[in-house]
Amino acid sequence: MAYHSKDRIDMTSTTHCRMTLNEVHAIFATAEPEVYELSINLTDMSGQTYDGEYLSRPDDTFGLNPIIRKWLAENPNFPIQSHTPPAAEQIRASMLSLSARQLRLGLVDAGISPTQVTAAIDAMPDGQEKDRAQIEWEYATSFSRLHPLTTMAGRALGLTDMQIDAMWTVALDL
Repeated sequence: MAYHSKDRIDMTSTTHCRMTLNEVHAIFATAEPEVYELSINLTDMSGQTYDGEYLSRPDDTFGLNPIIRKWLAENPNFPIQSHTPPAAEQIRASMLSLSARQLRLGLVDAGISPTQVTAAIDAMPDGQEKDRAQIEWEYATSFSRLHPLTTMAGRALGLTDMQIDAMWTVALDL
């Protein structure tokens, strides 16, 4: 169900520019109470009309938010989709990359010697996968959480995904 406005809802900002809420496509609850992510169609201050996402907080008095909050109050029956926490893989995919330094220090702080990673790679069967892993380990300047080398080394070292996640999070601050 989408809201279509025959009479667009206008808001005049303090700079006398106009923003218009044209349509509300969907509303999604977030983990924070009374904070919503809206899928909307709007016309911005330069006259451009487009679809976009808008995060609305109850105490935000800037931009389009006051008119969105007014619209929410006037349309209490518009369906708000419940918040679904992200899955573990989504969280891992959004983790920042680690520099080679951060990764190696994180391993040491977790009680794992970088030579143990080298030994795990050396134990792989000869072939392209092993060669690629050696090159990544020796020459990569950064590592992503879901990179195959991260997964392979973690498994070879007997680490669970949750242990790798915890180590990764700590290493981000190194």
